[in-house]
Amino acid sequence: MTMGKYRSVALSDPEFERDGLRFLTFKSPALKGRGDVSIFIPEGCEAEQAVPLVLLLHGVYASHWAWPFLGGAHLTAGRLEREGRIRPMVLAMPSDGLWGDGTGYLPHASADYEKWIVEDVVGCVTDVVPSLTQNSQVFIAGLSMGGYAALRLGIKYAHRFSAISAHSAVTHPSQFGLFVEESLSEYRSVPETELEIPYLAARGRESLPPLRFDCGTSDELIDENRALHENLVENRIPHEYFEFEGGHDWLYWRTHLEDTLLFFERHCR
Repeated sequence: MTMGKYRSVALSDPEFERDGLRFLTFKSPALKGRGDVSIFIPEGCEAEQAVPLVLLLHGVYASHWAWPFLGGAHLTAGRLEREGRIRPMVLAMPSDGLWGDGTGYLPHASADYEKWIVEDVVGCVTDVVPSLTQNSQVFIAGLSMGGYAALRLGIKYAHRFSAISAHSAVTHPSQFGLFVEESLSEYRSVPETELEIPYLAARGRESLPPLRFDCGTSDELIDENRALHENLVENRIPHEYFEFEGGHDWLYWRTHLEDTLLFFERHCR
C-alpha cells in the first residue's frame, strides 16, 4: 500500500506477531529504495494517545533485527513497563541502510542514510502506528556506530528529539576503521565539522536535549569516550557520562539499555 509520502508500505500482520514485535518495509526517498524497521508496540497501544517513540540504532554488520533478537530490547521495555518504571513506549529499530559494513548513518553519494533515520523512519513509523501522533516525543539511542549516530543526529537535530543516549559510542568516523573494510573517505561526504560531536554540541549548546552516554571499562573505545566526556566538560556542555564493567558486546548493551529507557522516562512530558 501507499501511505502519505511513502510508497510500497508493507507492515506485518499482528495475528502472527510475538511479544509485540512487528516488521515494516517501505520505499524510502532518502534510500531511493526499500528499508526495514523492527517495531515494538506495547500491548494496549492501539488508539491515538501520543506515546513516546524511541529510535534504537544498531552497530556495524547488523540490521534492524539486532536490537530485538540480539539485545532483547522489546523484552526489556515490556518488563520495565510491567514493573511500572516506564510508561508504554514504541521502539523503532531501523536498519542503517545496509551499505558495506555500516553506513555510519551519514549522507553518502548513493543515498542519504541520515535523512533515512531522521525523516523517513520517524515519518513512516508515525504513520503506521496508531498510538503515535505528531505530538509524540521522539528519543534517540544507539550502540557503537549507532551510538555515534545517536549523538550526532540527536545534537544536530536537537529540535526533533527529547533526549539522547549512547552506549559504547564511536565518537568520530575515523574510528570506523576499527570495524569496517570500506575506505574511510566514504564517510566524509559532509564537512569535517559536521562529523565532530564536540563542534556540533558547542554550536547548538543553547538548544541541546538531555544527553547521556556510557562505555564499558574493557571496551576498545573507552579512551575515545573518556576524551569526549572531558571535551564536553571543558566546553561546559551539559551531559551525563558513566563507565561500567564490560566490553564492546551484547552482554553489555543488553544490560545497559535499561539505563537508557529509564533516562528517557525521566524526560517524558
